[in-house]
Amino acid sequence: MEPQPTTSAERVSARVSELVEIFSAPDADPAWLMCDRHPGESVAFTFFEPDGSTVDLSFGELRERSQRFAGLLTELGVGRGDRVATLMGKSADLLTVLLGIWRTGAVYVPLFTAFATDGVSSRLSGAQAKVVVADADQAAKVPDGPWAVLVSGGGSEVREDRRLGDRLAAVKPFEASTPIGGDGAFVHMFTSGTTGAPKGVVHPLRYVAGWQSYLEFALGVREESVFWCAADPGWAYGLYTAVVAPMVLGLRSVLQRGGFDVTATWRALADLGVTDYAAAPTVYRALRSGDVPVPAGLSLRRLSSAGEPLTAEVNEWAVPALGLQVHDHYGQTELGMAIGFPHHPDLEVPVIPQTTGKALPGWSVTVLREDGGIEAEAGEPGLLAIDVSTSPFMTFAGYVGREATDRFTADGRHYLSGDLAVRNADGTLRFSSRDDDVIIMAGYRIGPFDVESVLAQHAAVAECAVVAAPDPVRGEVIEAFVVLRTGAEESDELVAELQNHVRERYAAHAYPRRVHIVTSLPKTASGKIQRAKLRKDLREAAGTTP
Repeated sequence: MEPQPTTSAERVSARVSELVEIFSAPDADPAWLMCDRHPGESVAFTFFEPDGSTVDLSFGELRERSQRFAGLLTELGVGRGDRVATLMGKSADLLTVLLGIWRTGAVYVPLFTAFATDGVSSRLSGAQAKVVVADADQAAKVPDGPWAVLVSGGGSEVREDRRLGDRLAAVKPFEASTPIGGDGAFVHMFTSGTTGAPKGVVHPLRYVAGWQSYLEFALGVREESVFWCAADPGWAYGLYTAVVAPMVLGLRSVLQRGGFDVTATWRALADLGVTDYAAAPTVYRALRSGDVPVPAGLSLRRLSSAGEPLTAEVNEWAVPALGLQVHDHYGQTELGMAIGFPHHPDLEVPVIPQTTGKALPGWSVTVLREDGGIEAEAGEPGLLAIDVSTSPFMTFAGYVGREATDRFTADGRHYLSGDLAVRNADGTLRFSSRDDDVIIMAGYRIGPFDVESVLAQHAAVAECAVVAAPDPVRGEVIEAFVVLRTGAEESDELVAELQNHVRERYAAHAYPRRVHIVTSLPKTASGKIQRAKLRKDLREAAGTTP
């Protein structure tokens, strides 16, 4: 009999090994792991409706509904390995479709509902989708192609053969499930395109192991948690954190219907007694800047953030307003979640402002010098990298139809994230910028996040972005784009005050030479600031080439 782990480190290591083994098994079955093994009466999802009402969906209901959709896919000739896409909001139909896809052994292709027709078309073609399911208000974005189209909702304007509800009512259920094994294709996603054209990434089923670990260790959810991840499931973070990982754990997950709204978010947090909340920094900044007061009697215990670096002003607000600190977490579509400040009591460390956290269980993270792959010293900026050889959750090997040599060191040992960071003496990591976003001014390398973090602490600033602008003397200078909080007024005095705020709190050489007051910042469909667009606009205005 093997000795049982006794220390916290041994327990964490044992759990990581267990998850890897479960999801790497040659007979691993996604429908069983996510649904069929759970009690049918247990609630899988609670939908918070725009009118404040709630609707529950149990694992039993999800099993029966997904069997019908799997039967429909079978009728359409879909089998293991075929791609099935959705263009749908958060709904019971979306979850029915997802589990039905995986029940047949097919591969899911998520499409975000903010995409326009071109974005939808390129991803459907890139994935070679065989079927696409769209909400009625999204169906017009789906172009004609080699794929079959099904429509959720809608009336007589929807072609009869495309009506999802009618087709499900008449179909013979597919009551089995399809083991695909740990290496079987599970999801075919596309990167968000913040640094170039979206690239296809196929995740195997064993990729889920890292997300399951993330839910347990980084988010620290408990069996009794009321869990809500506000991210949209059209993106990796929302899909795995709000849908896939809670289903595997058998944990009820809250899904809010409709778009983001400050009043509705506070209402849902209060009415549902949410204890564990995860959202993008943009959401926390909106809650902070909104005119809606924090409701009394909240049950919040753990707050988490991902998607963009967490600027310091969020916790300067959260601690007095909510009595909690937001824990920053870092990941990528290619990786999953690899760095952060964990909530689990065996791993929790004090949250440090403007710091991303430490390597999460199952990940080995380092910072490499930019001149040759040698590990950087503590405090020395470099390339954020994953040691593939000692990261059991690592599954990424390359993009669909493309060489991935630029994402790995020559010896293949390290995956290069494309981000710049600094490793602190205590082992925590501080995100600096995307490699493409770094500003080089008169020989100084300046990470925009450092300047943004200070600028965002000013009482007048709701949101900001810092980029490089061309300069004939210094090569590049810092320019800032600022969205003001409600009640703040644009003036020359305010601009000077913001510049001095950075001089005094960060560095005299790193203040923004120009401050542009704007009503909004350009963002990707997933909410990430498009600094590349701001840089392009500045260069075009200056008459220079990128």
